[in-house]
Amino acid sequence: MSDHPANPKAPIYSALVDDVVEFHDKAIPSSPVGETVSKQTPEGADVLPLRCIDHVRFFVGNARQSAYFYRNAFGFDVIAYTGLETKTRHEAGYVLRQGDITFVLASPLSPQHPDSYRIIQHGDGVQDIALEVEDVTAAYRIVTERGAVGVTPPTLLEDEHGVYEYAVIRAYGDTTHSFINRDRYRGAFAPGYKPLDADRYSPRTFRPVGLRAIDHIVGNVEEGKMNEWVRFYEHVLGFSQLVSFDDKDISTEYSALMSKVVQGGGGRIKFPINEPAKSRRRSQIEEYLNFYQGAGVQHIALATDNIVETVRALRHNDVSFLRVPKAYYDMLPDRIGVIDEDLAELADLGILVDRDDEGYMLQIFTKPVEDRPTLFFEIIERHGSKSFGKGNFKALFEAIEREQARRGTL
Repeated sequence: MSDHPANPKAPIYSALVDDVVEFHDKAIPSSPVGETVSKQTPEGADVLPLRCIDHVRFFVGNARQSAYFYRNAFGFDVIAYTGLETKTRHEAGYVLRQGDITFVLASPLSPQHPDSYRIIQHGDGVQDIALEVEDVTAAYRIVTERGAVGVTPPTLLEDEHGVYEYAVIRAYGDTTHSFINRDRYRGAFAPGYKPLDADRYSPRTFRPVGLRAIDHIVGNVEEGKMNEWVRFYEHVLGFSQLVSFDDKDISTEYSALMSKVVQGGGGRIKFPINEPAKSRRRSQIEEYLNFYQGAGVQHIALATDNIVETVRALRHNDVSFLRVPKAYYDMLPDRIGVIDEDLAELADLGILVDRDDEGYMLQIFTKPVEDRPTLFFEIIERHGSKSFGKGNFKALFEAIEREQARRGTL
């Protein structure tokens, strides 16, 4: 794969206000992560207090149409906008919110946008996972001292609503992490964004589906790179490893993968990291890497307090989900025991169930939401369980393989 120019300014905020930020055509360094870590995180020390995932930024071909999709299919409210009408000349952006979930959808307004290459290389996808911190300057100093590649140093944006501070570092592929602090900002989202015009959408068509928060965000990396990125999150960002799965845990007759889950922010931020494993045919991870043209975010798990009602609403909105065979539900009572939900209803909707020592969880996965088989979503409801559905892996991955076979990519 060829290197593309990447904007060293913040991928989220470089395009906010033309009068504030200059663009420079400079590639993000691509040195191996495992070799950049210069210091070790003291064991047990929370060197980088992270509050939560502030938002996820998607770079897409048509932000206006994507906003319409996520509003009408997934029940998000469109709360803010930046673009020509707000004196942003090179980018259009929409801020969407549901519960504690915030998505930012951005599109270039010309080929000169420094991130326009992403549309050709990746298609629509996640560009940045923004993390809220108490002190942006301290966070950036700590992680760059520990080996992180800085993209944008601590920067202040200010308008009539206050001061907004951010900094950016590189993660896997050309995905980035922004550090955000908005304690002194009271605007719609950030400087350059304005509340959406009231006449853009009819309130009568706004139907939230009960999504509450981001449970976890999964990244796919190249074979042999998973442990490097686990070390990055542990030693640079102060995360800890929560659980790991090898190719014996996640395999079918044809394909396999390996995964490790890291967590930070007192357990509020969870990032599973997948890599392909040797197998007879092309795994879903290899398929993703081929079509995304590199490492990136594979899926985002969205939490709900009532998965039955949420999935019913999403299906009504024509969101497509993976299906497992009926035999899965025939074996479910013996495997997971008594749960509150009606098993017949779960089977009708295609919702999966798993149990660990602390409780049970329910989950379901959409089909890819792009034409490329890359980004998809998971809907999850936890009843004490802290697991990631290990008992569902085989049935789920066989369902994915059936979709790969239909695409001719297995």
